Formats: sequence, C-alpha cells, structure tokens
Amino acid sequence: MRILSIGARWLFILCLPILLLSASLGWAVNSHWLYEYGFQKYDVSQTTGLAEVELETAATGLISYFNSDDEDITLTVVKDGEPFELFNEREVAHLRDVKDLIWLDYRFLLVTLIYTLGYAGVSLFWRRGRYWRRLGWGVVSGSGITLALMLALGLGILLGFDQLFWQFHVISFTNELWQLDPTRDYLIMLFPRDFWYDAATFCALATAGLALILGGIARHQKSSLTLYLKQRGGLMIKVFIICLLLAACSWRQVPMQYNPDAVRSTGNFWWKPPGVNPI
Repeated sequence: MRILSIGARWLFILCLPILLLSASLGWAVNSHWLYEYGFQKYDVSQTTGLAEVELETAATGLISYFNSDDEDITLTVVKDGEPFELFNEREVAHLRDVKDLIWLDYRFLLVTLIYTLGYAGVSLFWRRGRYWRRLGWGVVSGSGITLALMLALGLGILLGFDQLFWQFHVISFTNELWQLDPTRDYLIMLFPRDFWYDAATFCALATAGLALILGGIARHQKSSLTLYLKQRGGLMIKVFIICLLLAACSWRQVPMQYNPDAVRSTGNFWWKPPGVNPI
C-alpha cells in the first residue's frame, strides 16, 4: 500500500509539468490575440498582400479547423478583389500533421487533468492532515520541476532557437512537408520564424507563471517552502543540469545551414537540413 501511495504521489508530481505545458500550448493554439499580435508585429498584411480583415478570417479559420473533425482545411480569402484558396496542397497536408499534434496535446491535457484533479480530490477529502501535507509537497515539487524545465527551455530559446525548432520538426514529423517556401507558401508568410520564437517564449512564460501560482498556493497552505528547498534544492539543480546537457547534446547533432535562397526582403527565412535543396 505504501508503494502505491508513493507511486501515485510521484505520478502526480510528474503530471503537473505536462499538465501546465499542455495547457499553455492549448491556449496558444486557440488564442486570437497571439495570432493578431504576430500579424501586426511582423507586418504580415504587407508580406501577404492580404487585408487585416482577411488575416482575421485566416486566424479564425485555422482555430476552427484545429478544433473540428475535418481532415483537411478549406480556407478562402480575398486578395485584390479575387477570392482564392489560401493554402496549397502541400500546406494543407502539413496542417493535417499539425492538427494531429494539437489533438495529441489535448489528450495529454485531458489525461493529466483528470489524474491531478482525482489525486487532489482524494487527498483533500481524505480528511487526514498528512495527506494534505503530501498534496502540498506534491504541488511544490511539480511546480519546482516545471520551473526548472521552463528555465532550461527558456535558455534553449535564447541561445539556440533555430536548432531547437529544427529538432522539434525532425522529431514530430515523419515527412518534409514542413519545409515551406516563404516566397510562395502563405503558411510561412502568415507565421514567420520570429513569430514562433515569440510563441515559444510566451508558452514557456505562461507555463512558468502557472507553476508559480500553484506553488504559491501550496506555500500559502504549508509555509515550509524554505525547508523544502533546502532538502530538495539539490535534486532540482541536478534535474536542471541534466536538461541542459540533453539540450546541448541535441543541438550538436544537427548543424544548421542557412538557406540564402529563401531570404525575403522582410528578413524572414526558413531553413533546410544539410544536403537538401530548398523547395
């Protein structure tokens, strides 16, 4: 019984980072504000030749598609008075893969939310003081691990975003449909490289903020956070160092290669693996 209790507590701790990160990603995918922020900051209207109202239509259509049962996206916008399909066949196929990843994130969010709420509910209604304390320790531990991971991610974004983003695509996709041409593919025009840099930063900050809120609530309920850091601080530092080492090793595996053929006057670019010709 004791082993089951320990296992359940550690599973709760490990579920918290996944829950908070998946929640932040879900927010980003469905945030009109984030889309409009990128459109305005990177002057997407000038890059694409689309009016702002058409960009809003594109953002709404993408969000609706990601949350629908439709296999392929069909999005019509108007440019120079003529309606046309915004995404070509390659972009539609890539968005299908992107949607699969988004729904995978939703599944992680649902599973971890059910478990964490169930564990918290059992702990709160067990009406024994030690279960409340264990719940508090679990929340602080999970929040601490989340903060360490987000700090590692933040350093990765600052020091080597291109390598990190490249690795994400190599791991997440089994094809090369994500290698788009910024001179003709509207998907990369709508969401240039710097937009993804900002989006990744926002997600990391949002996840860290949620962890701080949960950790603060737990600290309020149990005021021994200082003692906890003295006892567990070494473990958190080790986790952080391991994350940094893994990130550093992954960055060294794939050398980046700038693609001058994809440079636009706006400064946006895409990248390609060594030995692969630009699309």
